[in-house]
Order: sequence, then structure tokens, then C-alpha cells
Amino acid sequence: MARISLSTFAPLSSPLLRCSSSPQFKSRIFLKTLNFASPSASANPKVVVTRERGKNGKLIDALANRGIDCLELPLVQHTQLPDFNKLSFVLSNNEFDWIVITSPEAGAVFLDAWIAAGTPKVQIGVVGAGTASVFEKIQPPVKQSLNVAFAPSKAIGKALAAELPNLGNARCTVLYPASAKASTEIEEGLANRGFEVMRLNTYTTEPVSHVDQMVLDLALAVPVIAVASPSAIRAWVSLIPEGQQWDNAVACIGETTALVAKKLGLKNTFFPANPGIEGWVDSILEALQVQNQLQKV
Repeated sequence: MARISLSTFAPLSSPLLRCSSSPQFKSRIFLKTLNFASPSASANPKVVVTRERGKNGKLIDALANRGIDCLELPLVQHTQLPDFNKLSFVLSNNEFDWIVITSPEAGAVFLDAWIAAGTPKVQIGVVGAGTASVFEKIQPPVKQSLNVAFAPSKAIGKALAAELPNLGNARCTVLYPASAKASTEIEEGLANRGFEVMRLNTYTTEPVSHVDQMVLDLALAVPVIAVASPSAIRAWVSLIPEGQQWDNAVACIGETTALVAKKLGLKNTFFPANPGIEGWVDSILEALQVQNQLQKV
């Protein structure tokens, strides 16, 4: 299976790569400009994957195992904010009943600061399995200091805020390192239940600064675009040429992103009940099946 890949770090020797050969870059890498090598005429991508380069590997491999080619088109970039520098200090000098992590990127940023703070003992509450997977890479004995102890019944922020256990303290303290773009739903929901919440905006998400027109034209013709965040779907909508009717399918990683897609007028929106790679792949397959049926009508 083929992956059409875009990168600024080094020119590709060939525009076509095997889907399983996904390079792994650190989470802090962000893209300023996307360069494009013209794809082979035989390339026939069915899904556009839109996370930052180096973070699409699992999804691409899962789709490759089902015979589905992908076009890799990063739509957003992550940059650290001043609160990132505060995070390791806060972890070194304070104890919290819970650390709340609501996305893989927030988890990766937290881990950098936690290691810099000397890996103090912490108890983590995550929004779902996709976020929890970030912590599976930690190696023992360091892993003994980090306990992923809670995930809500439904992988959305509202459920986390409603279900996070109060440990019976007079004031149950929560550290919430998050994207500056994240809503206030988590801290407000917890505060209403009597939790004391410290939020640190450790990073932000911005659209990539440039997409080659050839890439965009190809992506617009692909049946399904897979998105993992509200920022990504907003970036995609901003790239659709004014006046063009784009009605292909959007496969979202979860309900939160899907709701934003629908608010932006995208009608063919699919998402799993529980966010994560497996559910996301199922939603992509469902979207492809529906698109195939529509093309036959």
C-alpha cells in the first residue's frame, strides 16, 4: 500500500512510501511549510490523514492492513506556551490528587515536564483510551511513579468532569495541563463539584502556514478525511476554496470533533462512540462504505 507523504525536513527520494514505514518524530516538532513531490499516477488514496507528521503511523498502518491507501496532509501544528516552563516547577513543588489529561498531545507535553521535574508520584485521569496510550510507552521503574487511575464511562470532557472521583479530601486538588484552545468545560465542571483546579495552558494548536495547491487539489478529491481535533477540522474547512461544494466524508476521532464538523456545515460526518484508533478506523471504514454507495447511485 502507498502513502503520499509531505515533509519539510528532508526531500523524499520517492513520493510513494510503504504505509508501514512511518517515521516517529518527537511531539514538539511542528511544520512551518509543506513541500510536495508529485504523486505517481498509480497512487489512489482513499483517506486523508491530518495529524502532524510522525503521529499518523498507527492509523496509516491500521488502514494499510485493510488495503486502504492514505494521503498524509498535516493540518495543524503544536507550539509550546510559557506555561510549559511553569509545569515542571509546579510538579516539583506541589502535590495534586489528580492530574487530568484530555488529549495525546497534552499527555506528551506533560510527560516532558514530569521527567524534567524528576518523575514525582502522580495519579492521572485521562479522557479515554487514546490519551491513555501515551503513558504506555513509559519504561519501568519510572512507570511506578505514574498511575493512570481513571477514565470516564464516555470519552468526552463532560463525562470526565462529572465522574472524576473525589478522594474524600476537604479539597480535592486537580492539575489540568491543556491546550490554550481547549474549552473551560473540564475546570468548570470540576469546580462545580467542589474540586480545586489549576489549569496551565502548556501549548496551542495553529493551522499549518502553507499547503501546496497540488496537494490540496488531490486531498479535496479523496473520499474521506480523518481528523483528530476541532482545530484540524477548522483548518480543513478554511482550505476549501470559496464557492466550492465539498461534500465528501469526515471521519472524526470522537464526538467533540464531530460536533464542530457539523456546526461548520459538514454533513457526512462519522465518529465512534468511544474515541481511539480502533473506533476511528471503524468510522473511516463506515465513511468509505457510504461514499462508495453514494458514488454508485
